[in-house]
Amino acid sequence: MAKRRFEHFAFDDLHTIKQQVLHWSARFNTCCYLDNNQHDAIPSGYECLAAAGEIANCTAKAGNAFAELKRFSEHQDDWLFGHFSYDLKQETEQSPSLLPDFIQFPDLFFFVPKILIIVRETGIEIGSLESDHHEIFGEIILTALPALNNNPAISSAIHQRIPKDEYLEIIRSLQQHILRGDCYEINFCQEFFAGGAVLQPAPLFQLLSSVSPSPFSAFYRLDEKYLICASPERYLKKNGELISSQPIKGTAARDLQNPYRDEYLKLQLADSAKERAENVMVVDLVRNDLSKISEPDSVRVAELFGIYSFAQVHQMISTITGKPQEGLHWTEMIFRTFPMGSMTGAPKKRVLQLIEQYEKSRRGLFSGALGYVTPGHDFDFNVVIRSLLYNQGTQYLAYFAGSAITAESIPELEYEECLVKVAAIENILKNPFPG
Repeated sequence: MAKRRFEHFAFDDLHTIKQQVLHWSARFNTCCYLDNNQHDAIPSGYECLAAAGEIANCTAKAGNAFAELKRFSEHQDDWLFGHFSYDLKQETEQSPSLLPDFIQFPDLFFFVPKILIIVRETGIEIGSLESDHHEIFGEIILTALPALNNNPAISSAIHQRIPKDEYLEIIRSLQQHILRGDCYEINFCQEFFAGGAVLQPAPLFQLLSSVSPSPFSAFYRLDEKYLICASPERYLKKNGELISSQPIKGTAARDLQNPYRDEYLKLQLADSAKERAENVMVVDLVRNDLSKISEPDSVRVAELFGIYSFAQVHQMISTITGKPQEGLHWTEMIFRTFPMGSMTGAPKKRVLQLIEQYEKSRRGLFSGALGYVTPGHDFDFNVVIRSLLYNQGTQYLAYFAGSAITAESIPELEYEECLVKVAAIENILKNPFPG
């Protein structure tokens, strides 16, 4: 098999070249654009990765998806990009998904890109098997950036799948399950959606990234299905002899108009007994998950209750690390830890059943993971949150928000937390694009 070769090119302005790479890549029916947004505190080793076009792909349904992906991966000596849908829980935890699926991403999809672009602050690398790298770079730097108009992103009305009163009642019901000992913590999510939505996915991602720049942002296209993602959360990363996960539990709104109050909100989050209790529960769950794929006694909590500030919110993030078991295939590492604890709860098996019982629509790619695998089988996957999911063919648009429910949760505050998490998305949908 031919080896992918790379050539390095210089550019004048990082922001401009990133936008040109985005819009150039978005023309392909299959593309994945990953942006770190210069978050040095949560490094990714690159500023931007873009995979455009496909040489080969693996599409699979829950049931035998991981075995199919392993076989596909073993026949490739190249980069892979793709996703794991939340509904792979049917395979990893034997938890059926019977709720309606309105976006219809496949349960699992990975592809070998025709063209791979790596953007760093020091330059851009273009890698392909046969294309002329100079020609590709020329196309990129000549890509015209679309002018954002003064109209709202969509004219369709946005609806809530679960009305507020019903949401509050569901939270109370979940707390009864907790009091009975069915579970300790459960991540419950609600869907916001619009039918008849006509929008421009790439410019919308560009706008979301400017409003909410996040370390695991992603623009992902599979034909007529799009993910527009501003995720701050890492699910699982392998880098040589180190695996790491960075679950988020604990959210506080920011006040960018008042720096003193903003700092107060940050300190309040750091000192919150409730948020710490939620965070430590998911840390214990992730420690248990990583122990399934790590060498004995190698799992460590590298950081507990770290407070990180993003454009819209302050977050409490912990970091758990381990040494991967020798000889364990990368697909098995995902299989044994998926879906991630921050989007389920504890104990995982039971909360997956409760989520299926009380939520109203299938999560699909939301709560799943998107990322890449290197030829040496290192990898990095995000948690798909703070995201828009769009099916251009059916004109259906959706975004989800959730929170960790415990016995101490106040239902009204959990509802407000969901609104805080989707504020950036709703802002760009309902308000005019800046001219």
